[in-house]
Amino acid sequence: MSEALLIREVGLRDGLQSIAQVLPTDAKRAWCRAQYAAGMREVEIGAMVPAHLLPQLADGDEMVEAGLALPGLTVSVLAPNARGVERALALGVHKINYVLSASESHNRANVRRTTEASLEDFTRIGALADAAGGRTTLAAGISTAFGCTIEGAIDEGRVLALGERLVALGARELIVADTVGYAEPRGVRRLFRAFRDRLGPDVPLVGHFHDTRGLGLANSLAAIEAGVRWFDVSLGGLGGCPHAPGATGNVATEDMVFMAEAMGFDTGYDVEALLRCRAMLATMLPDTPLPGAIARAGLPLTFGNRHAGL
Repeated sequence: MSEALLIREVGLRDGLQSIAQVLPTDAKRAWCRAQYAAGMREVEIGAMVPAHLLPQLADGDEMVEAGLALPGLTVSVLAPNARGVERALALGVHKINYVLSASESHNRANVRRTTEASLEDFTRIGALADAAGGRTTLAAGISTAFGCTIEGAIDEGRVLALGERLVALGARELIVADTVGYAEPRGVRRLFRAFRDRLGPDVPLVGHFHDTRGLGLANSLAAIEAGVRWFDVSLGGLGGCPHAPGATGNVATEDMVFMAEAMGFDTGYDVEALLRCRAMLATMLPDTPLPGAIARAGLPLTFGNRHAGL
């Protein structure tokens, strides 16, 4: 059997958070169901944040309920603080994604506190997850791990130290994010190999790349070469951090799935069905550009989709 590559859809959170047009909850539910039918098995379905801060994500509770109704789908949410974690635990999500920034300036802009304060909060969050019986996986993400549009270069040693502290405090997955699209393949390989050396084989490493400068797939491939098998992607290449000037969308789900399947990995997706999901999204967001190569060029005749017909 082919080696599995986990493709987590983050479009319903990361993809939508910076778009002015608020997508109705019913449309989001339809998107989720369609992509689930195409093979999606993990989704970051929303965020536990105040509605007045992000009206686009004000329906987090309803979206979690919709995701949990789909058998076998792992449902995760972003929770930036202890209050959000309490809400997520009460909803019964499978996974909580906590995030802090390697860039001090970006952390202050994004969550209005220092990186050290975010680490202290994560200590409380670990205790909350333990008190809830450990049924929910606690994942931690490091934003701006490869550079910052405010501070510029980020010391690699700082990123590694933050990752080690997060794991020591209870993170069972570590998401390493190129929030602003500064990464390049050589640096990606180096950082993920360094993390693997420090953390060992038992902590899943997740690649989260933005395609701001056209290197999203190249960086994803470099991460694969470094042993990473989990990735965050967004349907239609939606995305962009509101507090990262110039950042554009995530790697397009359909492009990442095509590359992985063409290389012989098993993503579980039917690529043609996934392209139909993208077309549906385009009708939902007619004024929002959706980048991506496969939707533009089509699948090559040499591509054998092993999941067609599922």
